[in-house]
Amino acid sequence: MYLTTFDPFTRDFQRQFDRLARRSFGQNPAMPLDIVRRDSDVTLRFDVPGIDRDSIEVTVDRGILSVSVKRQEERSENDKFFVRERTMGTFTRRVRLSENLNADGVEASYDNGVLEVRIPVLEQAKPRKIEIRQADDQPELAA
Repeated sequence: MYLTTFDPFTRDFQRQFDRLARRSFGQNPAMPLDIVRRDSDVTLRFDVPGIDRDSIEVTVDRGILSVSVKRQEERSENDKFFVRERTMGTFTRRVRLSENLNADGVEASYDNGVLEVRIPVLEQAKPRKIEIRQADDQPELAA
């Protein structure tokens, strides 16, 4: 015969510890982010499922892009949770923008739980092809 104990306090403590550890070590399960660099822009994609578009705020201030979302609790007075893993509240991610990005041209769109923020690259920071000339085509330096 095999005996085991079940302690609900230990399980709840472990769940809270895991949640704290994820937040402490830089993981943000509430708003994961991908950043993609292209020739003409940088695109940030935030996963924000279940968030109403009207509760999303995107701002740029002194080179810092901030994205804030609010997830409100959906429950009635008689609801009793058996499992509660969805995090409620306001969540904010901040990203420092490079000086090579046009902060005045930021655009945002929201579709199927993904917020996409597009930031144009300034013209002088875009990749360009450098012409290679023959050595004898070089102008002579005056001595």
